Amino acid sequence: MPEESARDGEFAADGGSSRDDEGVVRRDRFSGGPARSFLSSLAADERIFEADLEVDRAHTVMLAEQGIVEDDVAGQILTALDAIEVDGHGSLPDGEDVHEAIETAVIERIGAEGGKMHTARSRNDEVAACIRYRLREDVLEAVETTLALRESLVAVAEAYAETIMPGYTHLQPAQPTTVAHWALAYEGAVGRDTARLLEAYDRINESPLGGAAFAGTTFDIDRERTAELLGFDGVVENSMDASSSRDFLLEVTQALSTHATTLSGLAEDIVIFANRGFVDLSDDYSSTSSIMPQKKNPDTLELIRAVAGDAAGGVQGLTTTLKGLPRAYNRDLQRATTYAWETVDAVTEASEVAAGAVATADWNEETLAAEAGEGFSTATGVADLLAANGLPFRTAHEMVAHAAENSAERSSADSHAAKPRDNGADYDALEAAAREVLGEPLESLVDPDAVEEALDPAASVASRDSQGGPAPEAVADQLELARESQSDNRAALEELDAALEAAHETLREEVNGYV
Repeated sequence: MPEESARDGEFAADGGSSRDDEGVVRRDRFSGGPARSFLSSLAADERIFEADLEVDRAHTVMLAEQGIVEDDVAGQILTALDAIEVDGHGSLPDGEDVHEAIETAVIERIGAEGGKMHTARSRNDEVAACIRYRLREDVLEAVETTLALRESLVAVAEAYAETIMPGYTHLQPAQPTTVAHWALAYEGAVGRDTARLLEAYDRINESPLGGAAFAGTTFDIDRERTAELLGFDGVVENSMDASSSRDFLLEVTQALSTHATTLSGLAEDIVIFANRGFVDLSDDYSSTSSIMPQKKNPDTLELIRAVAGDAAGGVQGLTTTLKGLPRAYNRDLQRATTYAWETVDAVTEASEVAAGAVATADWNEETLAAEAGEGFSTATGVADLLAANGLPFRTAHEMVAHAAENSAERSSADSHAAKPRDNGADYDALEAAAREVLGEPLESLVDPDAVEEALDPAASVASRDSQGGPAPEAVADQLELARESQSDNRAALEELDAALEAAHETLREEVNGYV
């Protein structure tokens, strides 16, 4: 969006225009040339068309209330703005940006008096207000999608609270867990993403209007009043900060990038699980091959994964644009918003799709249970049992590792022989390891029945009932906390939505008093 410098002094205090062609807000010297299209952001500004109209309305109402603009002139301006809204962005005259085009359209409708709309402000504070106004709506929509995803994850956790599945570290079989435990791990991460967006919203929701070009204005304006009419919680106090700062854009883009990273991890897990037959994605979130009809591809999840790269690029692009910019306004800022708009759109859509994919997926419980003990995944449980019976944990760890190695060697020696246990080790292997490592039988250390129970994946999971663990009782506590957090965030979202709607209605009532 263009800086104010080329417009300073363009209008007299009464709104008189210095020209009536090539747009009414630029002097002849700056009205054309080969760089005109390069300078223009009018097409891209369609996103903030309605926001600009609301900012214009609030500013005009305030000017009238302060006696800076006559009531009848304010009425003409506000009537013209309503007509421009009905006609739409596509009907605007040519201009460098939506702000110039709307002002030109007002003047074309009511004459030079329309220029009074711009009294006591600059396009610098105007565009900053428009960006914040629109970005609030986008962030609340993004928050809504995070809540939808969290609700889907909680539903999965409720439905599969006792469904055993293999757990991994380094993509290697590690310990058995449950689908519920896995789902709640992502619910917690997405919950933090929600919190980051809501916190960013608080810093977006401050009005820069009235900062003018950067040095304020000589007119007796009421910045708090325009903030109130636009639903902002307050104002950005320093006028230079108000007009030139875009840290709120960077903060939102970073929060969205973090959420996209969470989504990418979720997508990667589901892609891997689908490959291993653990989960079956709905056809609505899959595709087939153009040449291999038997295939069912998790394409939507792969695209969600890719959005993380787009979002990271947005953060990098925006950071690079903003770094080293001097105060106050610089035209570079016209390019800054693109990164934020593209990021919020892509991540919000990815979050919405992820919520649907999670909600409609079917988990293959038999396959999961059969694989839960893969790779002697209960080894840690056996080591814990031995340690609980007095053996130093590191010694227990060495003994169980020895049993796993012996079992793996036996399996490799006779690939056609049935394994003594699906999980790769049995009591006999542990007994042999005890005699080799400790020089005494296993039963001298621990009850054999207890060992057999520790080797069972379901029993292993049930025993891990520490806070945040996968045991059904621990999962039940996590579910309760997740529901409470979601309820609190939902209430906060509804309150913010209601506040914006109330401000919109208040502004409309004030406008109706003039038109």
